[in-house]
Formats: sequence, C-alpha cells, structure tokens
Amino acid sequence: MDLGLKDHVIVVTGGGAGIGEAISRACLAEQARVVVVGRLSENVKRFQAEMQAAHNRCEFIEAQLADPQQCRKAVEGVQQHYGRLDGLVNNAGANDGIGLASGDPERFTESLRQNLLHYYAMAHYALPLLKESQGAIVNISSKVALTGQGGTSGYAAAKGAQLALTREWAAELLPFGIRVNSVLPAEVMTPLYRRWIDKQDQPETTLKKITERIPLGHRMTEASEIAAMTVFLLSPTQSGHTTAQNIVVDGGYTHLDRSLT
Repeated sequence: MDLGLKDHVIVVTGGGAGIGEAISRACLAEQARVVVVGRLSENVKRFQAEMQAAHNRCEFIEAQLADPQQCRKAVEGVQQHYGRLDGLVNNAGANDGIGLASGDPERFTESLRQNLLHYYAMAHYALPLLKESQGAIVNISSKVALTGQGGTSGYAAAKGAQLALTREWAAELLPFGIRVNSVLPAEVMTPLYRRWIDKQDQPETTLKKITERIPLGHRMTEASEIAAMTVFLLSPTQSGHTTAQNIVVDGGYTHLDRSLT
C-alpha cells in the first residue's frame, strides 16, 4: 500500500530509540524524509550511525525538548534545510514515577515540562509549515491516560492532556486541513521498558505475569505495530479523512474484560 509519503518531511521527537525509532524506520520505509529531534543518548547515537552508514534520508537535531526555545530552533532548522514540513509526531517522554505521595508540586511541574509542554511547543512552532502542506500531527500518548496506573501522577496527567489536545487541535485546525490524531500504546518492549523489567526482583516472572494479561496473543505489542498505525495516520491518501481519533494499539489490554486473561 502506497501511503503517499514519498519525499514528505516528517519530524519525530524522540525518534531515535524505542517506539520513536520504530516510527522513524516506518517513515523511511515509505521514502519520507525524517528529522529526529531530541537528546543524543547512546541508543540514538547507534541509530544515527546506522542511518549515516546506510545513507538514509534521516537527519538528527539535538534538542532539550523541555526548553521551548530549543523546540523553536529545531523547527527553524527544518524550515531552513527543507523549506517544508508535512508531518509532526510528538513522541518523546518517559514514565518518571512522580506520584501523589512520592512526588511534590515542583517535581510534578517538571514532569509536565518533560512529558507534555514540548508537544504544544513543537506543534505551535510547526504550525505555519503544517498549514502550507495541510499536514498531520500524531501524538503518542499511553493507556495510562485511560486506565491510571498508580504512582505516576505527572506522566498520567501529561498523557491525559495529550488526548485532550488531540481533539482540541483537530477542532482548531479543521479550516487548514490539518489532521490530528493520537496513538496509545500499552505494553511495548522498548529499551526503557527492558530496563524497568530488569530492575524487578524476578524480571522474567514479572514479564510473564504482564504478558499473560494481554488478551490478544498474550504477548507484548511490537514497536513496529505502533509505528504502522502512526504512519497510516500520517498518510494523506489512506487516512485523509481521519482526525480527532485516539487509537489504542495494545492487543485488547485496555478495553477487553479481564476474565479473558
């Protein structure tokens, strides 16, 4: 299926590791031009080296996304280099465990800075370019926005706000033909998730308990499956009439009756 993304310029925040890396790869497979914006962690540097060796059309802009001015400079860099922007994938963030009892107002505020405010900043600064292209925004949220988890108030608040912003932006941007949707992963084996599992007293037992509770196939969702939905939602040809949707890709983990597990 041709998604009509050839030569389209797509920004993916946190696009060099985990789910973000899978989204970048999926966009590249559709012959899009990808700009990864975020921190240059070891995982990102590995991905960057691979892309450079393969001469793939993937650029990297280092930015601390919690700083709105660095978000602005990243978008300006895209405009100067490409002169266009067709898609924005807001993806960067991490479940930081800032809970109601375990955190405090200052740490909660910082959690919102790290997980939410750059979604707004990137969309705000990218808006003039997206208006020109009638592009698309995809916000990567989390099932935590719908279910809660316990002990992670900052992350849950950020993810819930991302769903609200998805529909708010979809409404505001209708006159410009800009579509806005979100994708909600649940249990996906990323490097960050693997590190969390490995910190448990019995890592493999913990992982087995989690996968047994996932109704469809009793397995983790693949990052590539999140990426496939994201790239579909970026497509102007195959999802050109899809907007304001919050789509959960999780093997039924969030919505199906627990008796099934």
